[in-house]
Amino acid sequence: MQASSSAPLLQWSPDKKHSDRERWICIYPAYINSKKTVAQGRRIAKEKCVENPTHQEMRDVLSAAGLQVGVENKLYSRERSKELLYRGRIRIQLKKDDGTPVNKDFPTRESVMLHLCEMIPKLKIRQNKSGGDQVQSNPSSGKGKGKGKGRR
Repeated sequence: MQASSSAPLLQWSPDKKHSDRERWICIYPAYINSKKTVAQGRRIAKEKCVENPTHQEMRDVLSAAGLQVGVENKLYSRERSKELLYRGRIRIQLKKDDGTPVNKDFPTRESVMLHLCEMIPKLKIRQNKSGGDQVQSNPSSGKGKGKGKGRR
């Protein structure tokens, strides 16, 4: 009996308003992952995509852009790995109840995905990862100098 009462929530209904969470668009990290193929779910050109984005990064970028964002603990159906790293889906409200865009910069799903691809590499988390690699390369050059002193 409970299953029948919850079934209408899962079905799309024209009666629902754009502000209802069921009408918000969904974006999975696989849509903008440069490591994925089109068959694996990528929806943006590979040159524009980001390497292994997470739903937390997507949430941070979209919240900073002023969009209403919801995070759901869902796994993309084409995702082979069931690890926590690949879990998560973002819901975004694109339209107001009257059908006009909430934010004029993001009228479509594709515009949101392109914004994500542009902004995720600029996150501090991503920049710190590349900065850590540079720090590791510096001590190796220091070791070379140490060997030279030992030969004197």
